[in-house]
Amino acid sequence: MHMHWDDLTFLHWAYDPDVIQALLPEGLTVDTYEGRGWISLVPFVMRVIVPGDRYRLPFIGRFPETNVRTYVRESDGTQGIWFFSLDAGSALATLGGRAGYRLPYMWSDMSVRRNADTVEYHCRRRFPGPKGAASRVQVSIGDAYEPADLTDLDHWLSARWRLYSVMFGRLWGAHAVHEQWPLRHATLQRCDDDLVTAAGLPHPIGDPIVQFAERVTVRIGRPYRLPPVSEPKRRPT
Repeated sequence: MHMHWDDLTFLHWAYDPDVIQALLPEGLTVDTYEGRGWISLVPFVMRVIVPGDRYRLPFIGRFPETNVRTYVRESDGTQGIWFFSLDAGSALATLGGRAGYRLPYMWSDMSVRRNADTVEYHCRRRFPGPKGAASRVQVSIGDAYEPADLTDLDHWLSARWRLYSVMFGRLWGAHAVHEQWPLRHATLQRCDDDLVTAAGLPHPIGDPIVQFAERVTVRIGRPYRLPPVSEPKRRPT
């Protein structure tokens, strides 16, 4: 899959690692930074393309998406992302994500409105549920980060090159390739969110780290099956 992620906002909250670990499948361990796990709410606009950026896919070429994710490690220390939910404003994209990658896509009524240096995201879940779970986020966009402004935590949260899912009772992975995030400072104006708690997590505490990115181009590889936890790790070829 080739895609652009446009007008994307990161909201990152620190969590007790044990709370996150209780919701992860066997074979994945919550990744921590200075002893804390992290949960991110990430609303954006997805544009799915064919290689070469010549054509959009019919009916699902462009739609809003909001995901709730955390940061994990395999048994060999490989880092990646685990998605608790991915709300999409396209029924076909929801079916495709569930069938192709077994990701927990949800079909939702969604919108993204960008006005100069302000962007607002709205999401209300339709199916499968919990129906009516909603999120409304508004941020003001600031200046671009200078390289010296980026902290180790900024890199730790954004430099992730794998995603994981469970298919047929086994853990699978897929490679994700993208350039470094073109991060901008952002200020949270509003956050009324049910999606994090709908994933089984407690309500986040405190102010999140807030960041914005205009666009990043992403390529997602084919899923590959990971060996059972008891077997030695073999890297895909």
